Amino acid sequence: MSTDDRSDELLELLGQERVRQILAATSRNPKSAKELSEECDVALSTIYRRVEDMIASDLLVERTRIESDGSHHSVYEANVDHLDVDIEDGTIDVSVHVREDAAQRFSRIWNDIRES
Repeated sequence: MSTDDRSDELLELLGQERVRQILAATSRNPKSAKELSEECDVALSTIYRRVEDMIASDLLVERTRIESDGSHHSVYEANVDHLDVDIEDGTIDVSVHVREDAAQRFSRIWNDIRES
């Protein structure tokens, strides 16, 4: 059995219960690290470590939430539309399909047109 490094990393990351909890929680709406810590019932330090790994693997995006009093803090949102795991000819390949907002979709389409 052979996999590429990215697929190995993704499968290892998704094998962690806390990562799956964070992904599920942030798929509903953006959450702060404190909110994730409370919802997942784990220490903030654990949340920050998992969130950092998830951002590096494109599973989460970090955004800034501005409160009515003007204060602001980071919130995290699932960046995954769906995952594909393909097993063929002795290899395993994992593809992450990320969500696109309207601006990202427009930029991608415009770039595709320009490159054509």
